[in-house]
Amino acid sequence: MPMGHTATAQAGSGGLTATEHRLANGLRVVLSEDHLTPVAAVCLWYDVGSRHEVKGRTGLAHLFEHLMFQGSAQVKGNGHFEFVQGAGGSLNGTTSFERTNYFETMPTHQLELALWLEADRMGSLLAALDDESMENQRDVVKNERRQRYDNVPYGTAFEKLTALAYPEGHPYHHTPIGSMADLDAATLEDARAFFRTYYAPNNAVLSVVGDIDPEQTLAWVEKYFGSIPGHDGKPAPRDGSLPDTIGEQLREVVEEDVPARALMAAYRLPHDGTRACDAADLALTVLGGGESSRLYNRLVRRDRTAVAAGFGLLRLAGAPSLGWLDVKTSGDVEVPVIETAIDEELARFAEEGPTPEEMERAQAQLEREWLDRLGTVAGRADELCRYAVLFGDPQLALTAVQRVLEITAEEVQEVAKARLRPDNRAVLVYEPVADETAEDAGTTDDTAAAATDENEEAAK
Repeated sequence: MPMGHTATAQAGSGGLTATEHRLANGLRVVLSEDHLTPVAAVCLWYDVGSRHEVKGRTGLAHLFEHLMFQGSAQVKGNGHFEFVQGAGGSLNGTTSFERTNYFETMPTHQLELALWLEADRMGSLLAALDDESMENQRDVVKNERRQRYDNVPYGTAFEKLTALAYPEGHPYHHTPIGSMADLDAATLEDARAFFRTYYAPNNAVLSVVGDIDPEQTLAWVEKYFGSIPGHDGKPAPRDGSLPDTIGEQLREVVEEDVPARALMAAYRLPHDGTRACDAADLALTVLGGGESSRLYNRLVRRDRTAVAAGFGLLRLAGAPSLGWLDVKTSGDVEVPVIETAIDEELARFAEEGPTPEEMERAQAQLEREWLDRLGTVAGRADELCRYAVLFGDPQLALTAVQRVLEITAEEVQEVAKARLRPDNRAVLVYEPVADETAEDAGTTDDTAAAATDENEEAAK
C-alpha cells in the first residue's frame, strides 16, 4: 500500500488540507477532501513541457498531449472522451513550457473510472500508438496552429515575443505549439521514445480533490497505478537561467492584416515561487490589471489613444517570468504616442510606488483570483500538482494567498524600479496593411475553420 502522511491545516490555508503519499514506483499522490458537492477532480501532471524539447523536434510535447487521447491497451480510439463524458464528467489536457497535464472532473461514484483511465494510458499507451493515430493527431495539431496562431490577427505575437525575450538556444526560446517543419519531421519512433522517457510514474504527480474517501482512493490508486514501472532515463532540462535584465530594448515591427496598430512587450521578471515574483504580480495588477489600472485609466479613459490596455504576468519556474504588456491603439493613433505614455507611467510608478489604495485593491484582486482557483475541486487539484511538480511541495498551494497579502508596497516599488525599464523589454509593434485578397475571400472558409476548431477541441 502507499506510504504517506496526513497534513493538518496550515496557517493561512483557509482551513484547506492535503495529504501526500508516494507509491513504490515513484508516483506522488496528493489528496484533498471537500464534501461540499458530490464531485471529484483527478489531475495528473507530467514533468515535461516544451522546455524539454530539442532543436528540430519542437512541438513534440504538445503533439504527444493529443496522442494521449487516441486510445491505450484497453481503451480504443476516442474511448477516453466517451467513457468520461458518458459518465457525466468533463476532461481535457494542456501543454506548457514546463509541464503537460490531464484532468477530469467526475461525479463522485465515477472516480474509480477516471483513475483506471489515467492509469491505462500511463501504463499502456504504446500498445495503441501507431502510424494512423500519429498522422491523425499531427494533422490536428497543424490545423490548430493554423487556426489559432497563423491565420488570426496577432496570433503569432506570443511566439515572436518569446523568441525575442529568450535568446536562440534557450529552452524557452520556442513555444509549445512548435513549428510546422518540426511537426512534419516528427516520427512515430520519436513519439514512442518521448513516451518511454517522460510518461513514467516517477515523473508525475497525481492529485485527487473533492468528495472522496481517502483510504478507498489510495487503494484504487495502488490497484491501477502501482504495477506501472518507473523509468530513470529522463535527462535534466537545459539551464534556463538568464541575467535579471535583458540589457537593451529588443524590437520587431510586424506588418500584417490586423484591425488596429498594437504595441506588445515582454519584460523579464523574477522566477515563480519567489517573493519578488509575487511583488511583480502586484505591480502589474496595479499598472494593467483591469479597468481600474493606471495604464487603462491613462490610455483608454484619459488620453483615449487606446481601446484596450493590459499588463499580466506569465509565471515561470525554470526561467525568468515574463511581464506581458498588450495595448491596441485607437483610430489613427501612432504607436510612439502610446509608448511615450507607457514609459511615463512606468517611470512614475517606479519613482512613487503604489498608493495604499492601489495595494489594497491589487491584493484583493489577486486574492480573489487565487480563492476562485482553490475554491473549485478542479482548480485546487491543478494547483496542488503545480506546486508539487515545480517546487516540490504541494502544501505551498494552500498558503499562496497569504504570501501575496504579506508583500509590501516597498517590495512592489523595488521590483518595478529594477525590472519595468525600457532596457529590459522585447517589443513587438503591429502596423496594419491591407489584405488584397480579403474582398474576394468571402466568409465560407472562416466559418468552416471556426467549426473545425471547435470539433478538434472536443475530439482532440
